[in-house]
Amino acid sequence: MVTINEIKKKFKDEWVLLEVLQEDELNQPTRVKLITHSKNRDDIYDALIDTKGKHTYQFWTGEIPKKGYAVAFVKRCTNG
Repeated sequence: MVTINEIKKKFKDEWVLLEVLQEDELNQPTRVKLITHSKNRDDIYDALIDTKGKHTYQFWTGEIPKKGYAVAFVKRCTNG
């Protein structure tokens, strides 16, 4: 098991999907298990399908845009 800070350092500027194994009294994850990580958020959503019944936590490890900036996410389409 690893900590959230270790995950953030190891997978810089990526989306991360974790299984939460233990929380503190404020419901913050204290013990987690890595399920997957990716630069592409769609990969995280695809992996969520296999996590039914698990307590999961997903987040972006990179820098959050500063106030006044906007971010757009584009869904990639793949046909056959």
